[in-house]
Amino acid sequence: MDIATRATTLLELHHTGTTLVLPTVWDAWSARVVADAGFPALSIGSHPLADSRGQGDNEDMTLDDALDGVRRICSAVPDVPVTADMEAGYGTDPAELVDRLLEAGAVGINIEDTVHSEGGRMRSVSEHADYIGGLRRAADAAGVDLVINARTDAFIKKDQFEDPVAEAITRLLACEEAGSRCSYPVGAPDAPSLQRLLDALAGPVNVIANPRKGSAAGSLEDLQVMGVHRVTFGPLLQKELAPDLAALVAPWK
Repeated sequence: MDIATRATTLLELHHTGTTLVLPTVWDAWSARVVADAGFPALSIGSHPLADSRGQGDNEDMTLDDALDGVRRICSAVPDVPVTADMEAGYGTDPAELVDRLLEAGAVGINIEDTVHSEGGRMRSVSEHADYIGGLRRAADAAGVDLVINARTDAFIKKDQFEDPVAEAITRLLACEEAGSRCSYPVGAPDAPSLQRLLDALAGPVNVIANPRKGSAAGSLEDLQVMGVHRVTFGPLLQKELAPDLAALVAPWK
């Protein structure tokens, strides 16, 4: 399956009328395990990828580091569409970022509005939308239906805003207009907040969940009833495995 086909497949998976679960993997082994379990597509999280490399999240990795991980994962599951978290873009021009991401084999990208390499500042509404628009133009020029997942940290930095839900909606609507194909209001605190987002946004919405405990808005079944389009695990799948690993080896001390 060539990269354009994988990208179109990933995009179409967001519009089947059912909730798409993209387990978040961090290396070739975890990617193969999840793909073999029958999931049609995967996500790569910057946090678990960094942990697997002995590095820190929040752009402690370089772009080269991150893309090395992406390439290894995509090569391990060549027929499975993969979307990758590229933080705020690692200070890279959108056209260059798209070119290098596609070369590494990913067909989706997660971009947030917190720029950790610049002191953790938050991009303005227009600045974030402009970056998303640059990604869209580059992907279109390459002839690839790159699934841009626009993330906002309006809930993580909620103290900055009188109404974090309204702020998230404003930011994500601007990203939709600029060409995103999914919206990620990370940290949406509860079902009513998530419902406001679902009602306001035209395109798919991504929700983070813990694979054992569910999301802040409820279980997978609850999210399905609400009409949530996509679920990822962020660093939570990897974190949930740590106690299991410790328990497995403990009797052998």
